[in-house]
Amino acid sequence: MSSVAVLTQESFAEHRSGLVPQQIKVATLNSEEESDPPTYKDAFPPLPEKAACLESAQEPAGAWSNKIRPIKASVITQVFHVPLEERKYKDMNQFGEGEQAKICLEIMQRTGAHLELSLAKDQGLSIMVSGKLDAVMKARKDIVARLQTQASATVAIPKEHHRFVIGKNGEKLQDLELKTATKIQIPRPDDPSNQIKITGTKEGIEKARHEVLLISAEQDKRAVERLEVEKAFHPFIAGPYNRLVGEIMQETGTRINIPPPSVNRTEIVFTGEKEQLAQAVARIKKIYEEKKKKTTTIAVEVKKSQHKYVIGPKGNSLQEILERTGVSVEIPPSDSISETVILRGEPEKLGQALTEVYAKANSFTVSSVSAPSWLHRFIIGKKGQNLAKITQQMPKVHIEFTEGEDKITLEGPTEDVNVAQEQIEGMVKDLINRMDYVEINIDHKFHRHLIGKSGANINRIKDQYKVSVRIPPDSEKSNLIRIEGDPQGVQQAKRELLELASRMENERTKDLIIEQRFHRTIIGQKGERIREIRDKFPEVIINFPDPAQKSDIVQLRGPKNEVEKCTKYMQKMVADLVENSYSISVPIFKQFHKNIIGKGGANIKKIREESNTKIDLPAENSNSETIIITGKRANCEAARSRILSIQKDLANIAEVEVSIPARLHNSLIGTKGRLIRSIMEECGGVHIHFPVEGSGSDTVVIRGPSSDVEKAKKQLLHLAEEKQTKSFTVDIRAKPEYHKFLIGKGGGKIRKVRDSTGARIIFPAAEDKDQDLITIIGKEDAVREAQKELEALIQNLDNVVEDYMLVDPKHHRHFVIRRGQVLREIAEEYGGVMVSFPRSGTQSDKVTLKGAKDCVEAAKKRIQEIIEDLEAQVTVECAIPQRFHRSVMGPKGSRIQQITRDYNVQIKFPDREENPVHNVEPSIQENGDEAGEGREAKETDPGSPRRCDIIIISGRKEKCEAAKEALEALVPVTIEVEVPFDLHRYIIGQKGSGIRKMMDEFEVNIHVPAPELQSDVIAITGLAANLDRAKAGLLDRVKELQAEQEDRALRSFKLSVTVDPKYHPKIIGRKGAVITQIRLEHDVNIQFPDKDDGNQPQDQITITGYEKNTEAARDAILKIVGELEQMVSEDVPLDHRVHARIIGARGKAIRKIMDEFKVDIRFPQSGAPDPNCVTVTGLPENVEEAIDHILNLEEEYLADVVDSEALQVYMKPPAHEESKAPSKGFVVRDAPWTSSNSEKAPDMSSSEEFPSFGAQVAPKTLPWGPKR
Repeated sequence: MSSVAVLTQESFAEHRSGLVPQQIKVATLNSEEESDPPTYKDAFPPLPEKAACLESAQEPAGAWSNKIRPIKASVITQVFHVPLEERKYKDMNQFGEGEQAKICLEIMQRTGAHLELSLAKDQGLSIMVSGKLDAVMKARKDIVARLQTQASATVAIPKEHHRFVIGKNGEKLQDLELKTATKIQIPRPDDPSNQIKITGTKEGIEKARHEVLLISAEQDKRAVERLEVEKAFHPFIAGPYNRLVGEIMQETGTRINIPPPSVNRTEIVFTGEKEQLAQAVARIKKIYEEKKKKTTTIAVEVKKSQHKYVIGPKGNSLQEILERTGVSVEIPPSDSISETVILRGEPEKLGQALTEVYAKANSFTVSSVSAPSWLHRFIIGKKGQNLAKITQQMPKVHIEFTEGEDKITLEGPTEDVNVAQEQIEGMVKDLINRMDYVEINIDHKFHRHLIGKSGANINRIKDQYKVSVRIPPDSEKSNLIRIEGDPQGVQQAKRELLELASRMENERTKDLIIEQRFHRTIIGQKGERIREIRDKFPEVIINFPDPAQKSDIVQLRGPKNEVEKCTKYMQKMVADLVENSYSISVPIFKQFHKNIIGKGGANIKKIREESNTKIDLPAENSNSETIIITGKRANCEAARSRILSIQKDLANIAEVEVSIPARLHNSLIGTKGRLIRSIMEECGGVHIHFPVEGSGSDTVVIRGPSSDVEKAKKQLLHLAEEKQTKSFTVDIRAKPEYHKFLIGKGGGKIRKVRDSTGARIIFPAAEDKDQDLITIIGKEDAVREAQKELEALIQNLDNVVEDYMLVDPKHHRHFVIRRGQVLREIAEEYGGVMVSFPRSGTQSDKVTLKGAKDCVEAAKKRIQEIIEDLEAQVTVECAIPQRFHRSVMGPKGSRIQQITRDYNVQIKFPDREENPVHNVEPSIQENGDEAGEGREAKETDPGSPRRCDIIIISGRKEKCEAAKEALEALVPVTIEVEVPFDLHRYIIGQKGSGIRKMMDEFEVNIHVPAPELQSDVIAITGLAANLDRAKAGLLDRVKELQAEQEDRALRSFKLSVTVDPKYHPKIIGRKGAVITQIRLEHDVNIQFPDKDDGNQPQDQITITGYEKNTEAARDAILKIVGELEQMVSEDVPLDHRVHARIIGARGKAIRKIMDEFKVDIRFPQSGAPDPNCVTVTGLPENVEEAIDHILNLEEEYLADVVDSEALQVYMKPPAHEESKAPSKGFVVRDAPWTSSNSEKAPDMSSSEEFPSFGAQVAPKTLPWGPKR
């Protein structure tokens, strides 16, 4: 327990008022409510004659007797100070938020209190906490725990009392922790220890310890007694260093709990055996009574700054004075402005104590050093290093830096202060000689760019020029940047920062929200798309976030106009990506895929372009039938409809529903869908859809060509019937290469087995893991029979034989070209049979075949068929001018490939002739004769084809002729179409987009004559089949353009309306809402006059559009003008104190009133001549209603304002009253000096009537001389 007499604000105020405990009631009268001034006796009630009568005397009626109920504010503010040595986090020299700021943010979010941190020059930390009481208490506890270094202490109370400290559901403990801002740890019930650990600040530990001992004392089975002792006498009872109370406790065995000075309680609690407790109480009472009789007080003024020297470290100086003199020294609390120190003790000892108080107060001296405020932080040094050197040598010296003042204050022992002063003056002189500073103005919005990412830019400048750059925080919105350091470095840093700022002033940074999923698409493969954007906008820097950040923000920086253009461009790109990301799947029978693709991809290309979609078809060797369409939703639907219509046109697609019990569905589908897949494949790839499992539906849908659907229906019903009666399954194994041979061409062999036995045979699909497994399903006897037949076939295949056949060497090349493709196809089709041709260069005609006997025979038969085709092969020449060859081939030779596939022929194009004019064909020898005659003939016959024009076709004769016709049909033809010259540029379109679209759509080339020719003829070149469509399309486009021209002429009708400019803002509406509505409703353009153009009439509004629409828009504008002309404006006097309440948060309340009454309400601006004048505009009846409403609101709110101002009188501290305007003073009636027989009123300006403290008073001159 400490007996330091540092009193709280409340107890100190009590001591100063006559040093006698008495209740003082104060009432402040509101001058506005009082009709007459109070009487002198009401204002200044007389004090009682004798102190003895005080207790029995009744309280005088009047002004002093009126009790004022204190009004508690819902929001309170407390300030906590954490000295440097007690701070947990001392590193504040960094950009961005430190750990300390993060902790404060967490505390604010968790408690709801508002925290403000500030750092003193001595690196101490001040924290201001505002909020509701419980929030402030919680925040205070967190601050102490997380930002201040903690001390700890233990207190021992009986184990059985621990539960009372915890309280019900731990509420008592939580409340105690909040009140004292400490952490109290109570040992677990199974722990024998009775020590309670308290962690927190020294003051908090004292409070918590006192509270815990009180709780224990209340629960103690021994006697407990409370004794009320005035707070001022506690130090005498405790004795110097708590020795006296310790002796009493030891002698009587009684526990005595004296509240610490920081706790505002007067009662002392005794706990112990009754007899011993009575002795202790009697001794304390005796000390109290003695001291009360013997002691007196004196009050002395000691500078506030010297109080801490009187108190001493941990209150030791006060204890020392108490020990030496027996006098208690009472110091006002640190948050009080009072400088009065009260000494309480026996009269003879007060003089000695007073001497000691002054000695302690004056043992320290105060000095100051002149130093520019900008140098302070250099003197302090990084993390206080420079200052620490001085304070470590002279720990008793206190050095204080004041923000904005050019001086440093030193306090401490005189000798130490002089040494410290010399050291600091030396530092200041050195810094002034080698340091300089400059302040520059740079718009605060550029500050973060100057700082750079994680402070990169500013740290580089600091390091490079050896300077310190002080950039104000964003919250200050200040433009002033201060550079301090070496003079040359300061100038260089200034120049660089101003250059950076000037570049940034012309720059703009914009954040663009783009979903991260589109970032890769915009960047493109290897960055080619973003490179295009950067090439298009070279001055704009485009920064994409790191993919790991999962951020959608793309930052653009550069010149304002370029950034805006780039933003629009990228927004359009993103909009297209969003629109074009819709995807649907369309199942189309595999055999129709080639028809959907069309010749040379013509059909699919057309669908893609017309629907503006991306269409992905499965690979040719894939089993998938699904076509995926991606793009805008409407476009995808259109493309799907077109693809389905092609399938419908090509085949008689039918859809049939079959009812099969739901319990059989799984068995019909089979393991991993193998059974149902076999039926679909067998029946021409029909689509069979089963209902979702668990739906309870029996309906199975079969879709496909009519004949195949019927076939699949019969098989499905037959299989279902078998499953219902009796189903038997057997698995057999065969090498995967035998499967094709077992199935046979077109499934012929396996169908034969199934028809003869009635069993179903299922071969594994490509995705099945077990490729050897063949499953047979059906009735047992049928399955056994099918198994027997298949096993016999497999056994024959396993019987490997080797055979040979003779093939003319001239045909060998056909089989081995393209890496032996023909041989690979034979091997796949005929059970993996191996066919070996003799090596090239040997003239052997023997071809060896090795494999299963049946497979070898079938392969021999197939090779013979191919040889017969080769024998019957002829060569046909087709003459097509070389300039058309590329067109005939098609893109990537697609057209030629299609013809070779369709007609099973080989087509060879001649080598390209580089210079047909000068090159002469070399002489060709045939059968030993020179071809001179032939050449002459060729030269004499200009109509004969050149070698470079002849295309050679090889194959069967009839196929070659058909292929020749197909090739000739691919030769392009040119026609001419008359199109008016003035429409040519619209047909070409922006950057040629229009003409390019038509050429792609009709697969033709369209040639528009040069503008200088002024020709109306457009030439179309392409396939004869496409020319008619292209011509019709071009003429349709001409009709569209002519219709657009006529429409454009009709739309350009202009109409002017004369409207007084004062109505223009109302016609435009808030954010253009009204005028936009008129524009959209009537499909017109409305142009208001330019205010800056003096030549333009300001009352003319121009409307452009169709004549009918412009007239309708004009009528709509005139209707609004008519309504506005009917409106009236009235000024209403409305007390300015209620304006804010009527307007509401962000104008919400006033907008509601304006919308409700359909009026416009304007409040005066700050500085207006009449701050109470409010203007209401609208229709007369609406204006009246609105005025009545706001006047009612004024009456209601004004009552609250008056009440609030009345309360403010009580709540305002006296310090603020000085700033008020001068008043006529305090007036009373019936004062002594106003009566007829009294003297005149005292003169307050007279030094005689009101002498100053410490000044000499001139003796009052009397008629008979001075007093003796």
